[in-house]
Amino acid sequence: MAEKIRVLVSEEDVDRRIEELGKQISEDYAGKQVHLICVLKGGVFFLCELAKRITIPVSLDFMSVGSYGDGTQSSGIVKITKDLDESLEGKEVLVVEDIIDSGNTLYYLLDVLKKRGPKSMHLCTLLDKPDRREKDVKVDYVGFEIPDEFVVGYGLDYAQKYRNLPYIGVVEGLE
Repeated sequence: MAEKIRVLVSEEDVDRRIEELGKQISEDYAGKQVHLICVLKGGVFFLCELAKRITIPVSLDFMSVGSYGDGTQSSGIVKITKDLDESLEGKEVLVVEDIIDSGNTLYYLLDVLKKRGPKSMHLCTLLDKPDRREKDVKVDYVGFEIPDEFVVGYGLDYAQKYRNLPYIGVVEGLE
């Protein structure tokens, strides 16, 4: 059976919420520069839209950390496949994620980044699945809390498909 995509969060709702997050982050970091760290690949769509809506100075860096492969369940093995290009020493860091599921990947990543000496470090995610949480990860900015369903769109993929959908959808018809 072929996959079907059911809209969970519309393009308009995603856009409106990112606008609200950008405003809140701008207020919270007023008078400062924030260093955004995008967790690739999925986070890049969210990061770009969020950065456009932050009104204070921002700098960007990218990191790739994975535990999924081509499946729908985390493998549980976290690996850094692309590290940061810049030092975090003394920076106001905001890690930007597409989705937080079990929390295992982020727990590992945040531990690695804290050891690099940022002045502060916070976490922003477009989507949060608290029902799946295995590790306690403090999320400072949440776009949407969603149920335990496999979602795609806005950077999230299923076997590298559907990243370019402008909304968040649920994949139906997976065996």
